Amino acid sequence: MADCVFCAIVAGSASAFRVADEPTGVAFLDTRPVFRGHVLVVPREHVETLGDLPAPELPGYFGLVRRVTLAVEAGLGAGGTFVAINNRVSQSVPHLHTHVVPRTKGDGLRGFFWPRHRYADDTEAADHAERIAAALAAA
Repeated sequence: MADCVFCAIVAGSASAFRVADEPTGVAFLDTRPVFRGHVLVVPREHVETLGDLPAPELPGYFGLVRRVTLAVEAGLGAGGTFVAINNRVSQSVPHLHTHVVPRTKGDGLRGFFWPRHRYADDTEAADHAERIAAALAAA
């Protein structure tokens, strides 16, 4: 896609601090990292969301995400990582990208970046589970 910055990085027409360049995708440092060493992994093809990535490409793409996750931990001496994907909402670039954020104990990041909301009761939780399961069965 001509106006997609991630497509430009994949094509080599936009600069980035690359950490991996493979047939399944490209990984590079986020320009606005949560912590130094925050990496974005993108598929080569322009797809906006995880649901748009063709099923045959999932093993290769997530294999790259897995390898980058292990490399962030080993290369930076991180105690772990936070791995996340936004689909449309909070997706700053409309090209699928997986965040791999290095973590260390006491780094100040507490759980998710958004508030949590409890279910009113088990009935409400069961209703949500049933609705999701029904949509999954219909897919």
